[in-house]
Amino acid sequence: MPRQMTERESQEFLAGPRVAVLSVADGDRPPHATPVWYAYEPGGNVSFFTGTQGRRSRKARLVERAGAVSLTVQREEFPYGYVTIRGAVVGADRPPSAEQALAVARRYMPEEQARGFVQAELESPSGEFVLFTIRPDSWMTFDFADEVA
Repeated sequence: MPRQMTERESQEFLAGPRVAVLSVADGDRPPHATPVWYAYEPGGNVSFFTGTQGRRSRKARLVERAGAVSLTVQREEFPYGYVTIRGAVVGADRPPSAEQALAVARRYMPEEQARGFVQAELESPSGEFVLFTIRPDSWMTFDFADEVA
């Protein structure tokens, strides 16, 4: 039987290097859901970026309009587990600082590639690169780890 994670377990799970699925309201249409890279330190806020490669981002417009999102991360192999947070948008940096962007990118790429990626994004003349910061207001978790025993 799955159990809810403790606060500490939930925060450590979210802090792991996983790809998240972001879900945001889209007016009368079903919610917009998309994978995102993110950064999180236990007890803090979640940050993710969009508008990369100079592309206009529908996601950015929706996040700004809604002012709140849901974010889900999961462990895809047994024992399964997931954390879903809902939270308010508390920041939108256009463009983010190099350190803000690196905090996300280096979770998913080796350091040299992360630095190259961030530099290219910050040098793009499009002005679409944005880093959103979300304050986790509510948590929903499940962990099947006890099923392994």
